[in-house]
Amino acid sequence: MAKLYNVSSSPHVRSKLTTENVMFAVVLSLLPTTLIGVRVHGINALITILCAIAAAVLTEFIFDKITHKPNTIRDFSAVVTGLLLALCMPEGTSPVLPILGSVFAILVVKNLFGGLGKNFMNPALAGRCFLLISFGTAMTNYKLDAVSAATPLVDLANGARLDLASIILGTSNGVIGSSALGLLIGGLFLWCIGGITIEIPAAAIASFAIMIALFGGQGLDPLFILTHVCTGGILMGAFFMATDPVTSPVTSTGQIVFGIIVGVLSALFRIKGSAADSVSYAIIISNLMVPLIDEYIVPKPFGHRAQKEKTSGSKVPRSAVVLCAITLLAGLALSGIFAMTKDTIAEQKAAAAAESYKAVLPDADSFKSNEAMDAAIAELNGETYGTDFGKVTINEAYDAVDASGNVIGSVISVTSGDGFDGNVTVAVGILSDGTVSGIDFTELHETAGMGMRCGEDEWKGQFAGRNVPKFNLNKAGGSTSEDEIDSVSGASVTSGAVVNAVNAALDFFASNAN
Repeated sequence: MAKLYNVSSSPHVRSKLTTENVMFAVVLSLLPTTLIGVRVHGINALITILCAIAAAVLTEFIFDKITHKPNTIRDFSAVVTGLLLALCMPEGTSPVLPILGSVFAILVVKNLFGGLGKNFMNPALAGRCFLLISFGTAMTNYKLDAVSAATPLVDLANGARLDLASIILGTSNGVIGSSALGLLIGGLFLWCIGGITIEIPAAAIASFAIMIALFGGQGLDPLFILTHVCTGGILMGAFFMATDPVTSPVTSTGQIVFGIIVGVLSALFRIKGSAADSVSYAIIISNLMVPLIDEYIVPKPFGHRAQKEKTSGSKVPRSAVVLCAITLLAGLALSGIFAMTKDTIAEQKAAAAAESYKAVLPDADSFKSNEAMDAAIAELNGETYGTDFGKVTINEAYDAVDASGNVIGSVISVTSGDGFDGNVTVAVGILSDGTVSGIDFTELHETAGMGMRCGEDEWKGQFAGRNVPKFNLNKAGGSTSEDEIDSVSGASVTSGAVVNAVNAALDFFASNAN
């Protein structure tokens, strides 16, 4: 009786790998970049990681209890989701964000679709995209040593040459898990122990590099291509997210096709898009194509003979064909409309800026370039201005000239990335003696009835006619001091962003106008 055969349905492949073993191996493989991230970004990064993991594990535990399902927190899948999500976030974000992201990833994307093995997209990526859409400003507030600065991708887009060593080591500005060296070590370790196959990472990275070489604008510059490969999350996406066995194809050929799609989309979104993250959206879109890939890329069974007569009809569901056609036509229409209207939009933006400049310096007859200010802006190269004004950049600056040809002041366009709901761009008019003649907005997308009230003449008028080196925000209201600006009630974030932008313009004027 002890030697009875165990008869069961196919397949009969046996493996020592378990979900717990694989997930624990993923955690181990992420340790190098995690440790480097905590070492570089400090205690805030550790807090973000712990909050994300704790929220993911607790959400799964509570869901299992409520639904009377077996406890699944021991398989480490929730830990992996929380850790991956945290490594894709900037340090210093409010603990609320990693908690919300982990809850969304585990509850909505994983458990509500049936749990591990039934989710249709990578939960960690879905959580990150949820946070990017809902809290875009906070999710792109990158800091290093508590100083806001542009990420390597922004610098690359502006044509800057970067220190590749700092990117590889993870000491440049960016997300917590940005160390290319740590990600590469972890990814290769995971491949060597059989946790992943190499098809997806190799295809994704290779196709991404080829697209950057073809369309990145620098040709076959090895340093430029390698810099792109080491930044922006392509290594983490290729090794740790696109390889998710639940949301990737089952065949080797299918995995290569899937990896190529991920790499091509990531490069296109990075080169032509304006989103803060290209890889996450590329992988999620590719996840949705996996059922179609598995449907048509099937290995030929041993001894299979081709049918002499082709069966009529198509295996592709009509709804899928219609949906693909609609998507293609919509994409072509949007691309065509953009191509036809981009010049007009640019002209309208320039006209709006000129109108704002005239509004803040009404005595000006025209505006002309100032060599010193132009040189200072070029030297900034799109990076954050100073360390005392938050996430502020100087866009452009002109001298204001009256009808007699005399310079009466300057107008400076400044953008603050610290608005409650995105960027705030303000034109600041400054007379030659340093007096603020007025401010006007060329970009303001804040909450109606709250942050949008900063655009009202009553609030903007607080700046006009004041000659101070720096303004201070008074959240309590009732200011009596010359250098105080009353905050809009319930919109201190937007008010503070505007005050910082004006202060940056004053500082830039004092340093470069004369």
